[in-house]
Amino acid sequence: MTEAKNVQKMGFVLIRNFALMSYASAIEPLRAANLIAGRDLYQVTPLSFAGRSVVSSSGVAVDCDDAAANAKHFHTVFVCAGGGPADWEEAAPLYPVLRRLAREGVRIGGISSGAFILAAAGLLNNRDFTIHWEHAPVLREAFPDLSPRQARYVLDGDRITCGGGVAPLDMMHALISERMGSHFARRVSDWYLHTAVADPADPQRASSAERFGTTHPALLAILEKMEATIEQPLERAAMARFAGVSPRHLDRLFAQHLRSGFLETYRQTRLRHARRLLEQSPLSISEIAFATGFSSPAHFSRAFKALFNRTPGECRR
Repeated sequence: MTEAKNVQKMGFVLIRNFALMSYASAIEPLRAANLIAGRDLYQVTPLSFAGRSVVSSSGVAVDCDDAAANAKHFHTVFVCAGGGPADWEEAAPLYPVLRRLAREGVRIGGISSGAFILAAAGLLNNRDFTIHWEHAPVLREAFPDLSPRQARYVLDGDRITCGGGVAPLDMMHALISERMGSHFARRVSDWYLHTAVADPADPQRASSAERFGTTHPALLAILEKMEATIEQPLERAAMARFAGVSPRHLDRLFAQHLRSGFLETYRQTRLRHARRLLEQSPLSISEIAFATGFSSPAHFSRAFKALFNRTPGECRR
């Protein structure tokens, strides 16, 4: 799309409780690019439904233009979201606007949980994309045919998605480099002391060893397998075969390295996943019970209260 005076108009549709850090990490490199170039390369405009002011998760309000009325001449429009389903549902009136912009050739992006809104609008079918790791389970439950990658950002033609946090700094480095060259993009990143620009496929989270507090290869393989088999938990003997150890040695590994048992660790992994679904997904408590491998809602409720000292219903409220 050709822009007047060679200025790319970049719109950011803000959804209630968006993360201010994600938004700043996306727009600040564009501001710096203008300063370094000594001319306007990018024009940044915050957008919202009906031009309403939008409050971030930290309580900062941002005045916005009306997305429906003003976004058609933009080069790229990002949906910047955080929060949870109650916030995302408010974005439903924007779905037709986003679909229209996509048909008109506007590049569409999602930052943090913005990809969930793009998915709900039908804009990620048969697309490569990512979403913040915290929201990935909710997206998979809501859209079983979609599979987000756990990458920092993904560029797939006229769809751009980013995990949020500080990852937009990496994404904007790539977009500025694409337009202005790598040397210029490097100057922009140096402006923010962003000396270690990550590759798009780099992980969003710390390594498994850092997250679980162990470096034992068999134990790490089991713990990662636990996270991948939430809905249909494996038996102890099957998990031992998977890791290439005996069941007795498996028990020793958990006792020695984690000071916990196999079943207790597995249950806690499933229940923490359930808590995220309770907080972020529209699934019923019964659906969440079965989605996390429990035989009944009553069994799930007892286990949940034993770990978190509150019922699933209290957690949801």
